[in-house]
Amino acid sequence: MSLLLSKATVPPVPPLPPVPSAPPVPPLSPSAAPGIPFGAVRTHWTDRIAHALLWAAALALLCFVLAPIVMILAKSVQNRDGTLAGIAHFRTYLATPALWHSVWNSVWVSTLATAITVPLAFTFAYALTRSRIGAKGLLRNLALIPLLAPSLLAAISFIFWFGNQGLLKAYMGELQIYGPLGVVGALVFATFPHALMILITALSLTDARLYEAADALGTSTVRKFFTITVPAARYGLVSAAMVVFTYAISDFGIPKVIGGNFRMLATDIYKLVIGMQDFSQGAVVALMLLVPVLVTYCIDARVQRRQMAQMSARSVPYVPRRSRRFDLAMAAFCWLVAALMVAVMGMAIYASFVKLWPYNFSLSLNHYRVGLVEGGVVASWFNSLKLALACALIGPVFIFTTAYLLEKTRGLPWLRGFVRLMAVLPMGVPGLVLGLGYIFFFVPAANPLNVLYQTLGILVLVTIVHYYASCHLTAVTALKQLDGEFEAVSASLKVPFYTTFLRVTVPACLPAIVEISRYLFINAMTTVSAVVFLYGTDTKLASVEIVNLDESGDIGPAAAMATLVVLTCASACLAYHGLQRWLERRTQAWRGADERD
Repeated sequence: MSLLLSKATVPPVPPLPPVPSAPPVPPLSPSAAPGIPFGAVRTHWTDRIAHALLWAAALALLCFVLAPIVMILAKSVQNRDGTLAGIAHFRTYLATPALWHSVWNSVWVSTLATAITVPLAFTFAYALTRSRIGAKGLLRNLALIPLLAPSLLAAISFIFWFGNQGLLKAYMGELQIYGPLGVVGALVFATFPHALMILITALSLTDARLYEAADALGTSTVRKFFTITVPAARYGLVSAAMVVFTYAISDFGIPKVIGGNFRMLATDIYKLVIGMQDFSQGAVVALMLLVPVLVTYCIDARVQRRQMAQMSARSVPYVPRRSRRFDLAMAAFCWLVAALMVAVMGMAIYASFVKLWPYNFSLSLNHYRVGLVEGGVVASWFNSLKLALACALIGPVFIFTTAYLLEKTRGLPWLRGFVRLMAVLPMGVPGLVLGLGYIFFFVPAANPLNVLYQTLGILVLVTIVHYYASCHLTAVTALKQLDGEFEAVSASLKVPFYTTFLRVTVPACLPAIVEISRYLFINAMTTVSAVVFLYGTDTKLASVEIVNLDESGDIGPAAAMATLVVLTCASACLAYHGLQRWLERRTQAWRGADERD
């Protein structure tokens, strides 16, 4: 149309009469959102609502994120009677060789688990993204199986495979699965999918032009791998290593079930707090556990600042070429890893139906009927289900609303900085440390929130806070994909921000909201470390009950409870998948239309 108009013959336009000078336009209000047309200012009363909601979010994060961590710091310098002890507890800790052994054991076991997991996950991700093997979707889903189960399931399964009465005990020789060997093996199984998801994303962002240029120069395959592939995935490799190390050093369930007498920081905290009621020394150990985690995140942040973008507007997606020998090798590796994942998961499920291990292998429901139902512990599964549902419903509402207030409203910059810091702080705090901080914060009778202690409410709070950072980053990523013109136009039309939020933002971001809900549901069903200090007699969870059953020698019922958790998580994933597909048809049709245009 513009081209036609430019070629048309247009008669000369007579000059316009002079326009009287207009009155000066008042300056734009500081509360206006960026991108709003000149003169469009959001009404003050809607700004006050947004600010009030942001203050409420900041207060909630202050109470449930920062205050418990500060209480750990305070408790570490106090005596049991509340008097000031200074650094006496730290001196006692440093002078105790057994506790130093726990530090060393935790560090080297976590490092070894990381050194095994990351190369395995990288090879698996490399096979999925750089080869032409078949059934990639099935292989990926099989590799992600551990996400559906508590970490304790791997330890229980290893006991059935390699324990004193395990099926493969004869092949173990002098080796013992109870101790560092079992802990490392179970940690590799539990952390593998976390590293895999990061590395698949890192290897997917590849510019094919780099490989084409390398091929034109006659570069060998090995050199291309070390000069193009590895540098491009460097940040993903470091992030995966940091995530695996943090998970391994802070995990409580695996060393508790299969560690035997092998001391680690996580089990030391549990013994000090639950066994000896020494909360001050427990706080010191919690701070020791916090140090390596903070170091890993500092390294991760440093690498992230130095990471260069791997994709540009001119990038060409990489399409792997077919290579029979390479594809067969990658397929063999992937199917071997998938088979090991199924073997670990399947053994725990199979053992839950064995009548009397290892003497009577006939299948029976005794562990479910006698061990869980008649034993009364099946109530813990219902508690976990209530917890998961509450987290899946409450968590996304608070997290997404807070992220919206941060990204799409304006004003109170210093308060926004505080909220952003509190939103990512839980990423560097292990669940065991967070749970201990909740004890110190909620137990004192002077705290009006004391009524929440040992109730389902405090379990919901600590679970949401524990996994808050990942959910917040997901919400922020979804919100940044929406153009700020939505808020600009709404402000120019005097439409309240909450109307835009409910009618535009929420429908557009529903896939991300559903993903946050699914993430919280699965983790609430499987978490152990964050809740092990906070449950009551009526709010004991399935994951905690697995620990108690194993500790009392009822490993069959423990496997049955773990199987119930796995089946619940698998059913929830199927339900969320159906919900996602339905919502995409009902609310995301505009995406398909935009792609067609």
